[in-house]
Formats: sequence, structure tokens, C-alpha cells
Amino acid sequence: MPYKPLIPSVRGPGLFAVLGGLLVGGCNADADVPSPTRPQAVATVTVKLEPAERGWSYVGTVKPRYQSDVGFRVGGKIIARSVEVGSWTKKGDVIARLDPSDFELALAAQDAELAAAKVSRDETAAALERFRVLFRDGHVSRSALDQRQSAAAEAQSRVDRAERNVELARNQLAYTTLVSDSDGIVTALPVEVGQVIAAGQLIARVARRDAVEVEVALPEQDVAAVREAAAEAELWGNGSRFSATLREIAPDAEPVSRTFRARFALTNMGEIAPDFGRTATLHLKTKSAGSVAALPLSAIANENGRPVAWVVADDGQHAVARPVMVHAYDQDKVLVSAGLNAGDRVVALGVHMLDADKPIRPIEARALVSQK
Repeated sequence: MPYKPLIPSVRGPGLFAVLGGLLVGGCNADADVPSPTRPQAVATVTVKLEPAERGWSYVGTVKPRYQSDVGFRVGGKIIARSVEVGSWTKKGDVIARLDPSDFELALAAQDAELAAAKVSRDETAAALERFRVLFRDGHVSRSALDQRQSAAAEAQSRVDRAERNVELARNQLAYTTLVSDSDGIVTALPVEVGQVIAAGQLIARVARRDAVEVEVALPEQDVAAVREAAAEAELWGNGSRFSATLREIAPDAEPVSRTFRARFALTNMGEIAPDFGRTATLHLKTKSAGSVAALPLSAIANENGRPVAWVVADDGQHAVARPVMVHAYDQDKVLVSAGLNAGDRVVALGVHMLDADKPIRPIEARALVSQK
């Protein structure tokens, strides 16, 4: 029996038409199959709501609140100096002395003037008594008695003036000894023994130890928060911590640094002697109503001028941008006060590469840390 092919014989142009149709059909079939997209691995953190508490710190300097520039109330030559820079003084301690010779002579002269005035006063008083007797007996006129009364009053005035001059000379002699008017530490001493100084010239600068403060520079954005914060100061070197109270904030900013100078008073130093100029760290903490979620700074993106966080969707394979409200920025984290719920999984890294239509593969941030 002769062989018969199952496929009809096609010759000429018909064969090329059939082959072309098969090729075109095969290409269209491949185009209808979508290519798979690999999920993007992202690091996520789970939201935990905590009381809205912010803590931060500044480095400052220990300074006295009161610092007095003391000097002699009279001029003269310094013959002794009892302190040095850094010396601790108590109220009444001698700081320096002037040559008292001229003041002693002035006091002696005023004493002599007072003695002479008292003698003259006694003579005029005795004469006045005699004239009163003579006037009563009719031997002198009224005008003569009035003259004696005026002379006695003038003599008494000279005594009073001499007594004031003696007191003034005695005070000036006492002013030749300069004493400290408070407990403190000598921070400046610009004079030496043998130097002739004028009245009121700076002899020593004494910083009082009963009012100690820490001075810090505040950034402009933190001024409002600092007013409401609780403060604590830590002195470098010994690790001691003391309660601090905000006393003042400068009304204008420094022209170069654009920071505001603030002073915090230390309230419980007790008998500890502060070293002025020592470095201190001022720790601040503030609380507010509500709760916040602490997230890495890299978890917050900016879209259309508003902060957003990318939250893993319920299917666990996509992320959705959700607007949030930022409570505060810290050194390494951001505090979000609204827009997130406890238990939400937030993308912590690579938020700038996310797309709501692209699949993701969430990885807990703790797992990433453990792999390092």
C-alpha cells in the first residue's frame, strides 16, 4: 500500500504563510505571560507607644552668680597682699593693706582739732554762765548776753564738726585694710605689692561660692522646650550630679553662634566647693500629655512638605505611606506623636526607594543588627 502523509502537502507561497503564522502565534503567547518582580527587602521596626518624654543635654561651664570687684575706698601704696589667684577666702579675711602712715597722721591731727574745740567750748560755756548771772543782777545788757550765747553755740558746733572729722579720719584709716565681704574664691588679682593705686581701683575679683550656676548656649529651636524641662547638672571629673533650676535666658542671640545664653542655678551642692570654670553637662528632660513612638531618623520621609512614614500593609507584602505628626527630633531618633498605632511595622531604611505598588520583604531591624 502506498504511503500517505498525514499533513497535506503545501507547496509554494502557502508553506511560508503557514510557518509565518506559527511563529507569530508563538511570539504573542510569550508576550501575554507577565515577568515576575522580586520583592524588595526592607528593614522594619515595630511601633511601641511610650509617654511623651524627651531627654537631651548640653555642655556648659560652672560659673558664679555673684562676682565682686573689690578695691580700696582710699588711694595709697600697697604694702601687703594676703591672697593669690585661686585662694579661698572667708568673710572678713584680709586681702591687702595700704601704707597707713598718712592716715594715722590725719587722724592725730583731727584728734588735736577736737581737743582744741572742746577747750574753746568749755571756756565759752563758762563765760555764758557768768554773763547770765550779771544779766540777772542788771550789770550787763541783753545784747551782751546774746553775744555770749552765740559764741557758746559756735564753739559747740566746732566740737561737733571736729568729732565728725575724727570719725572720718578713723574710717579712712580703717579703709587701708581691704577685707573680703563674702566667702568665695579669688579669680583675678591685677595688683602687686608696692604699687600705688587710686581709690576704687580693682584690687581683686572674688566669686561667691554660695550661688553656683552652669552657663550653656541654647539653639534657637530649644528655647521654648528648655523653659518647661527639668534639669540636672553633672560636673566633669567627679561625676557628681546636682539639681538645676533655670534662672535666666538671654533676650537676644549671640551675633556669631546665634545661640542664646542660659544660666541654671545649682540648688543642692551642700558643702561641696565648686571649681569655677569646670566643664559640666546639663541634662534636660521634658514630659507632655499623650504618647509618642520613637523611630530612627531614616524612617521619616518628606512628601509634599509633610512628614510621612511607610507602614507595612496587612498583606505583609506592600508598604503604604502614612502622614505623621513629629513631636521632636533627637540626636539619633524622631518622636512621632500622631499617625501611628502600637504594633504597626514601619520601614526604617530605604524609604526613598519605596513604591506602594511594588512588593516588599520586611525584615525586623533587630535581625539586621544581629547579622552584623
